[in-house]
Order: sequence, then structure tokens, then C-alpha cells
Amino acid sequence: MQLKLKLTAVAALAVLAGAASAQDVQVVKIGHVAPMSGAQAHYGKDNENGARLAVEDLNTQNIVIGGKKIKFELAAEDDAADPKQGTAAAQKLCDAKVAGVVGHLNSGTTIPAAKVYNDCGIPHITGAATNPNLTKPGYKTTYRIISNDNALGAGLAFYAADALKLKRIAVVDDRTAYGQGVADVFKKIAASKGITIVDEQFTTDKATDFMAILTSIKSKNPDGIFFGGMDPQGGPMLRQMEQLGLGSVKYFGGDGICTSELAKLAAGAKTLENVVCAEGGASLSKMPGGEAWKKRYDAKYPNQFQVYSPYTYDATFVLVDAMKRANSVDPKVYTPKLIEANYQGVTAKIAFEPNGELKNPAITLYTYKDGKKVALN
Repeated sequence: MQLKLKLTAVAALAVLAGAASAQDVQVVKIGHVAPMSGAQAHYGKDNENGARLAVEDLNTQNIVIGGKKIKFELAAEDDAADPKQGTAAAQKLCDAKVAGVVGHLNSGTTIPAAKVYNDCGIPHITGAATNPNLTKPGYKTTYRIISNDNALGAGLAFYAADALKLKRIAVVDDRTAYGQGVADVFKKIAASKGITIVDEQFTTDKATDFMAILTSIKSKNPDGIFFGGMDPQGGPMLRQMEQLGLGSVKYFGGDGICTSELAKLAAGAKTLENVVCAEGGASLSKMPGGEAWKKRYDAKYPNQFQVYSPYTYDATFVLVDAMKRANSVDPKVYTPKLIEANYQGVTAKIAFEPNGELKNPAITLYTYKDGKKVALN
């Protein structure tokens, strides 16, 4: 009887210990925002997959911060690539008191959302938005872990002038913060390299018919076209270039068109092989952990990889690295640690300039062969 009482007491203590340890688990929410609906949903899904994979990996590490075991959860929002929805999503995450945010995808949504995060004191890291104006306000809550448009536009202009020896280029942009920004940089550097900008045309990020624009450009006899915009417009534009007999004209663009989806959207157009596009960061094969990470990603999310998921993965880890170094998940406490980041990620060694820009950003140029994206450098 006495032994039975002892065993019961031990069992009760075990239950109490289990309850105590369960109470010591703290749920920490990390926000993620990208277009999950509309023409750019393939980018958004890829970005969210990267952040989700990071959260799952972090939860296997039994991380303890401030004496509590941490369980991370992703609070995912859809901004549909729309600035108004972007600020609404940002405010929703502020109201939900998330610890930090990964996002947004588009510069046009990230720039206005950055003010919302700054005002509510929550840090955000984008691995996709590239307009240099993002970091100009000097918010201590804004970080970017990818090259900005100054690097992308300049890299493409140098390649057009120095490697391809082009002389006459037309420029088209979609009037978004991203498209206009990268086009402006390209124009400025191209002109400084002796390239004549023979025509400038504008479209929108909803358009699919570019015949009038391309007909006007064709009359100016260009040897290249630069497009500042995204692949839902880039693919149809390539098809229509072929239809109009612009099959020998080079086609340049930033990371917005530099996707595997572009090949599908071009639907067999031979002009796809004339594409030269730029991405911030190294190619997957040259990233410190790129190829091993991509195998894991593909196993979990087959046929969904686009461009930015390695960066959203790293962005999530960079936020948590700052929490660990501060021994706090409170944004007021850990945000000052972000600027001191020295984190070895999948994409690169991540450290920041005083304005939140990535130190020593790389860019990679790509083209397409047999429908597949291949690195040029």
C-alpha cells in the first residue's frame, strides 16, 4: 500500500512538472506579407513557403529565450500587391502584436508599410523589395537582405554596354515604385555608358496587351528593350515581341521578371532566349547553403520555387538571431540588436549598413536556355 502511495505521488509530481513545462512555452508570432492572390500570387506563395520553412526549422531547435521555450508561429497576410492592402495588412500585424515581420514582396507595398511598422515599433525585413527609397526615411525598424535597384539596374546597363555592345535601347516601365525605380537607374547608367534611349513607354502592372507600345518601339529600331516590371507582364510582352518581328532584340529586366514562371508565361516564344535579367544575391549554386536548402524546399513545396524564398527563409532566422542575442522577444528590446547582425545565412553572410541595407550585396545576371533560367556570372 505504501509503495502504491509513493508511485502515485511520483506520478502526480510528473504531471505537475509536465504542466509547468507546458506553461513555460511561449508562442511568438512572426508576420509575413506578400501577394497571395492576383497575378503575382506565385511570388507570394514562394515567399511565404520560405518563411514557413524557417519557422518549422526554428521549432526543431528547442530555442529558449528569457527562460522560456519558444514556439514560433507564422501570421501570414495577403496584400495582393496593392499598397492600400499592404498598409492594412501591416496594421493588422501591429494590432496582433507580432514580434517581427518578413515582407513585403513589392516595393510599392513595402515602402508605405514600413511607416506603419515604424510607428508601432515592430521590425520588418524584406528579402524582395528593391527600391532604394525604402531605407531613405531612416527607420530603425526597416531592413533589406537583398541588393537594391541601384545594383540591379546598374549591373544590367553595364552588361548591355560592355558585354553586348548595344547602342539603342527602349525603356518600358509599369509605373510601380519597383518598375519605375529600376528603369530609372538603368536609363541613367546606360546613358552614361553611351547608349541612346530611343523611346520611353509606360504601362501598368495589370496590363497584358502591349502591341501599341511595342509597335511604337519597333519604329525606333532598338537593339534592346528594358522592362521595369514583373513577369505577368514580361511573359506576354515577349510573345508579342515575337509576333511583331522583334525576335532579335535583347530584353532586359530586374528580379521582377527573373523567374521560372517567365518561361511558362512566354509560352514558347523564342524571344525568351534574348532575356537578360538581374537578381540580387548569388545564384543558388554559389549561395553558401543554396543547393542543399533548395533540395529541402523542393521536397516540401514541389514546383513552387520562384526567386525570393531563400531570402524570406534567412530573414526569419535573422529576426530570431536578434531575439536570441537580446534574450528577449520584445521588439523594443531586440530591435536594436538587428543592426549588429552577423549571421551566416543560406543566401550570404548577413550584416547591415547603418541604414538597414545589406552590406556587400551581390547580383547575378541570368538568361534562359531551353526554357530554363541559367546564370551568366
